[in-house]
Amino acid sequence: MTPLELVEQEARAAREAFGGLADERVDEALQQALDLLRRRRDDVLRANAEDVQAARDRLDAGALDRLRLDDDRLVAVADGLRATAALPPIDREVGSWRLPNGLVASERRIPVGVIGANFEARPNVAVDVASQVLKSGNAVVLRTGGAALGTVTFLVDEVLRPALKGAGLPGAAVGLVRSPERAGAEALVSLPGLIPLVILRGSGESTVALERLAASNGVGTLAHAEGGGVLYVHAGASAATLAAVARESLDRLGVCNRLNLALVDREATALVPTLLEACRERGVEVRATDRAAGIEGVLPLDRPRGHEWAGEPERVATVTLDLVDDLDEAVRIANEETSGLAASIVTEDDEAASRFLDGYRGTASFRNATTRLTDGFKLLGTPETGIGVGWAPGPRGPVTYRDLCIRQYRVVANAGPAA
Repeated sequence: MTPLELVEQEARAAREAFGGLADERVDEALQQALDLLRRRRDDVLRANAEDVQAARDRLDAGALDRLRLDDDRLVAVADGLRATAALPPIDREVGSWRLPNGLVASERRIPVGVIGANFEARPNVAVDVASQVLKSGNAVVLRTGGAALGTVTFLVDEVLRPALKGAGLPGAAVGLVRSPERAGAEALVSLPGLIPLVILRGSGESTVALERLAASNGVGTLAHAEGGGVLYVHAGASAATLAAVARESLDRLGVCNRLNLALVDREATALVPTLLEACRERGVEVRATDRAAGIEGVLPLDRPRGHEWAGEPERVATVTLDLVDDLDEAVRIANEETSGLAASIVTEDDEAASRFLDGYRGTASFRNATTRLTDGFKLLGTPETGIGVGWAPGPRGPVTYRDLCIRQYRVVANAGPAA
């Protein structure tokens, strides 16, 4: 069976299953998945260890880290399932009003139907995405990188599908493309009649290519291809706060919301050693623009200023440093030369903080806090399917189950008074 045929088969089964996803049963299924994850912990870790061992010779250290599951990461997955099950269902009716002709109109949120999800070799994402899609009332077809296929297959077949069946729902509501070939991802974005919307997560180049293919096929996408947090060190910054924020921003390097670009105000150059020391503690090298090249302990920058280091496996342990003339220049660089994911200002100056937060137009802005908080679970209490950084209307920032619906207007005669 070709990858396209595999995707079609899973999508048709998911579409058939879509009709029976009642809110209360989905919550019960998520609770059962939580119980199964706990009971099958050793088996999940064993399947993952096999994936990691098989990938050692072909993945870099950052990719291996994202692939690897351990007790702490399974606890995080379980916490996400528990939190999602406890959240209220989507309020399908947004509001209603009476038209001049007497008819009652209402705005509603309705499910898409079947949503695809393509993500890199991070097995925890399978559960995070599936739980969000199911909670939204949609069915899902998952497709992961070949390195994680063994773990994700186990999670689908031994955790998610049995949980759905245990709650009286069809297991096919969670589909899986059981092929490591890149053609499977391309097929996922090629079936608008079966899978009209696909969540895309992964490295920038491959995700952008899939986004373009989806557009040519008439498939909508929620793409997460770029990231990189910005840290602006203002003249009014505290050294202790800067050190804490920088360390927290570099606790993991292969993630999109880590510190990527540090902009230091020329009036705050005395704080550069504090920043460099925090980077050294995390084993991160600092590459400086020409304006910051004379600072001891930095290397020359050989990439564009806004280059995302998390997307370059061999040099993931890198941060870019630049000196800026003032707050306005820092805001301009953050807005125009980065992905727009997140930016933080470190300062004790209230007026400067307000100007920075008001001027930055990305998805999340922070004061004296790490951009690592740009995360669905940390901000919204539920795992995300990705982080949207686009400028068009629609989901932006961490995307959760609340965003996986489409708007519908309903007009009804003889409907009684409008709300």
